[in-house]
Amino acid sequence: MWTFVVCVLACALQVSAANSTQESDSKYWIENGKRMLEERSKLKLRTNKAKNVIMFLGDGMSSTTLTAARIYKGQLQNISGESEHLSFEQFPFIGISKTYCVDSQVADSACTATAYLCGVKSNKATIGVTSKVLLGDCPASVPEEHRVTSIMQWAQWAGKATGIVTTTRVTDASPAGTYARTAHRDWESDEDMIKESGGKTNLTQCEDIALQLITKEPGRNFKVIMGGGRDNFMKKEVNFTGKRNDKDLVLNWKNDKKARFGDKIAKYITTREELMKTDMSKTDFVLGLFHKSHMDYRLKSNFEIQPTLQEMTRNAIQLLQKEPNGYVLFVEGGLIDKAHHKTWAKIALDETLEFSKAVADAVALTSEDDTLIVVTSDHAHTMSMAGYPKRNADILGLTNELAMDNMTYTTLSYANGPKKSFTNDSTCHRVNVTNGDLNTIDYEYPSLVDLSGETHGGDDVMVFARGPMSHLFSGNYEQNQIALGMAMAAGISTNPPTSSSSSSANTPFIFAGHTVLAVLLLGLVGISQSSL
Repeated sequence: MWTFVVCVLACALQVSAANSTQESDSKYWIENGKRMLEERSKLKLRTNKAKNVIMFLGDGMSSTTLTAARIYKGQLQNISGESEHLSFEQFPFIGISKTYCVDSQVADSACTATAYLCGVKSNKATIGVTSKVLLGDCPASVPEEHRVTSIMQWAQWAGKATGIVTTTRVTDASPAGTYARTAHRDWESDEDMIKESGGKTNLTQCEDIALQLITKEPGRNFKVIMGGGRDNFMKKEVNFTGKRNDKDLVLNWKNDKKARFGDKIAKYITTREELMKTDMSKTDFVLGLFHKSHMDYRLKSNFEIQPTLQEMTRNAIQLLQKEPNGYVLFVEGGLIDKAHHKTWAKIALDETLEFSKAVADAVALTSEDDTLIVVTSDHAHTMSMAGYPKRNADILGLTNELAMDNMTYTTLSYANGPKKSFTNDSTCHRVNVTNGDLNTIDYEYPSLVDLSGETHGGDDVMVFARGPMSHLFSGNYEQNQIALGMAMAAGISTNPPTSSSSSSANTPFIFAGHTVLAVLLLGLVGISQSSL
């Protein structure tokens, strides 16, 4: 432990010396600032229609997570992390979205997914339905007037290909927002619904999330499905860890593709090796389920078995880029959130860097002229960065100050979280963090309020955009406008095609009512009708 600390301090001192020499000269700041402003002054608005749209969702990626992750990135390279940047932080347009649910100040991943994917804010823990549907109210979620559609459905109506990639279960709340309508985010399999009902509630009118993905629109039409959650698709008798009582949904997926697209190539894969050996230029459909539940954290994963988010994203784009009418792809770095809930700050930052790598690959594989890339988060977390640590101090380490109890503290900490990370059970006083091994991958960072797990934060979250109509994502706005902005940029309708309207990729951007259109135009930085 102490050898590691000495090495970190030595590197920090070297970086600090180099920085102080350069940064003590006022010309450094003046010239650097002018150069950046000059570059921004030359930015041109791309007002053409986006052929492709890629939305990246860093689950739980708060602004503090971004700051700490960029510092962590720099320190891994022995450079000044404070002035480092993540790949998407160099995008030309940046905005801020408000994340609250209709019934909750602090959001979860279900109501936020409904907002940024369906354009409608809803109640906490519900997906693809309006706020008329309360949590667990199956009958209320059945009427069509209580259901909403996602940008994936809009894209399919416009003749575009669609797909999802995630490091969580593909039935988890965020990816489920692309295809599911449910009164409860936990109804991921029929077994989950049986357990949830407890024999007291009739849920026969509703279908579980996995079943909707494989058998209902728009999920059954996805060209790419990659992530975890294999058990939610496997029948108990077929797979010893399978959860389903009714049917093998993987077999259902294979049979559906053969029946509807007999001459197309559809592949079901479960390992990194199978993914790497798949020629995406000659593949039409991929169902990749790489873990029985959520995929493993990168720092704890078996690289020979499990692909990275970067690898899944690259392969998804390579499959979809063959589409003549373009595509809409949703990519989630979902384990940032899972790590925060355990106050595993190091893993949360590492997953953020993995997410940044995936975005960088998407940028390299696409053109800014025809592909809109939007990077955002669904909600914040309670991690804070505080204590006046010295410049270049280890972001995962201790501050240089003592608190009133004469003990130091970590730069990163949480407002709430697991009890053992804050109090000493024998004395009820704060744990002495100098006795802990902060170099441990899953070190639990201190939290103030004792809970079984850390909660989300209610902060606004950042939105980064590049490509056609990316200027729509500037300013401060409601989270539901992200979905509508992506549809506007791609020129696709939120209404289903009719016999008198075209379902081609050239379908104009239309809303169901003038009120929604007016709200969007007012909210999205005053874009005039003539620029649409």
